[in-house]
Amino acid sequence: MERAIVVSADGHASMPTELWAEYLESAYHEYLPLLREQNELSTKTMWILNDLMVGEQNWPVFDQDGAWASGQWKGLWDRDVRIAELDREGVAAELVYFGDVRTNDLFHNVMNAAYPPDVTDAGARAYDRWVHDAFGSQNDRLLLSGAIGSSTDVAGLIAELRWLADRGFVGTYAPGFNWTPGLPPLYDEYWDPIWAAYAELGLVPIVHGGYGMEPGSVHAEIEQATSRVAAKGGSEMDLVIELTSGRFNDTGFFADLTCRKALCQVILGGVFDRHPDLRWMMTEVRADWVPATLRYLDEVFEANRDDLPVERRPSEYWQSNCLAGTSFMHRSEVEHRDEIGVDTLDFGRDYPHTESTWPNTIDYYKILFAGVPKDDVRKILGENAIRFFDLDRSHLAAIAERIGPDLDEITDPDATVEPALVEHLAQRCGVLKPWEGDQRVKALDEALADDLERVRA
Repeated sequence: MERAIVVSADGHASMPTELWAEYLESAYHEYLPLLREQNELSTKTMWILNDLMVGEQNWPVFDQDGAWASGQWKGLWDRDVRIAELDREGVAAELVYFGDVRTNDLFHNVMNAAYPPDVTDAGARAYDRWVHDAFGSQNDRLLLSGAIGSSTDVAGLIAELRWLADRGFVGTYAPGFNWTPGLPPLYDEYWDPIWAAYAELGLVPIVHGGYGMEPGSVHAEIEQATSRVAAKGGSEMDLVIELTSGRFNDTGFFADLTCRKALCQVILGGVFDRHPDLRWMMTEVRADWVPATLRYLDEVFEANRDDLPVERRPSEYWQSNCLAGTSFMHRSEVEHRDEIGVDTLDFGRDYPHTESTWPNTIDYYKILFAGVPKDDVRKILGENAIRFFDLDRSHLAAIAERIGPDLDEITDPDATVEPALVEHLAQRCGVLKPWEGDQRVKALDEALADDLERVRA
């Protein structure tokens, strides 16, 4: 039996609220009462949405092993629980990012209300130190990604990057995740010392779902929806309708064009030309838009070749410098893997989020990879990530030999998954979602108009 090495592109951690004061610098404790108040509103509200998919009524379909019901999601902050869940689902290693609906983050998440830049920075530093204390002893399997603050203090950010690199972190959320008003585009010379530091230190900036949203806008949307429903004496279902008609749906948070725009700015603005060793990751933002976007960017390059600070076609930078962390990957993305670039894909569980493949990852593989050549599956599950992050393959192979999924089992063209579970995963994770293709290229073209004019100038 051959066991696959799995390096999951996406998992999450969250600092328990009772530790906020311990890790946050005392100068910023005055902001904690307001954060606790906001935390109560947002976690209660967001859990109403989450309960639709993972509530007790659905446990007989997706939680037959009792992992969810018994609280194994507590690997959010408990190292031993998290390692147990890696083993149970055959995951040799997993990237770990901040963020979960069960707790707010310390000012540095786009889900937070807006805070001053120095407060956001302090919160990011606090998270980095907590996650290192909580999970750093297992950094062979828990590949830590640091938080990112306001990006308004270049020297402070570079100092934090050095702190992270010295402690074995593999990357951070990409600068600009919290898009502070007044920040220049990512190709501006303002960012060059930062990109140089990432390249020098071997850290990866990671564009994760939610990147670049206006600070406070998400929390404001929650407050406004809650107020409207309360004013008319509405029910929890009325609140669900309010929320899902805005940002909280499949075409909102996870498909926001701001994430794609960041990639386009970096490529067309010559960032990889000035910093050829810089690696760039896109996580939890799908990959079914990548081929059409690269074709569009290649056309832009050909039409403006003499006016752009770029030596190669954008599609070439994608292959040489980028990785797509395909959280809760769709079957259509597997079917189009060669168009995306099979060497640029890495499967992610998104543990333990509602839309994650956990606790059903092994069955999820069977839906994704039935009949798919084993060599492609090896790449998507772990080999690409091992190369991209320069991980110790022999060490991970030894772990996989003990716990990894059976490659024959998950690629068996005749493998079966309970129809009710398939339907549940289609609703929860979008595993059967159709291919996006070029549906949003025109909107992206409009979003990049100002950038193209500035870069050409």
